[in-house]
Amino acid sequence: MVDDEKEFIQTLSERLTLRDYDVTTAFNGEEAIEKVKHYLFDVIILDVLMPGMSGIETLREIKKIRPLIEVIMLTGNATVETAIEGMKLGALDFLLKPCKTDDLVDKIDKAYQKKAEQDERIRAAKVAEIVASPRSVLN
Repeated sequence: MVDDEKEFIQTLSERLTLRDYDVTTAFNGEEAIEKVKHYLFDVIILDVLMPGMSGIETLREIKKIRPLIEVIMLTGNATVETAIEGMKLGALDFLLKPCKTDDLVDKIDKAYQKKAEQDERIRAAKVAEIVASPRSVLN
């Protein structure tokens, strides 16, 4: 989760942790980018409006580093233009703050399922490549 509102992120991360999600937090785009470089995340919940690096800029960098991470944009000030730009950059969905925890959980589950399906297709393609040409493992 990436949001500059510390109380909001703390409350929401506690709610998600109680639902057995493994939650990592960042309070700005730069911190999020550093974490993305070092850890493998499946889904990121990203605030649009943050001081410094905006959510859209952060999304752009996240997708450069790890294109398969699913990103859900979260904002209290959504505009149609921001939503369109975010979707063009690869955001899976947008939610307005404040949102119901159940709505966010539903979006996270869908994002995770999409990521898992992508990962499985990649694994299957690699297995098919190895089966077709066992020597390819040596490359």
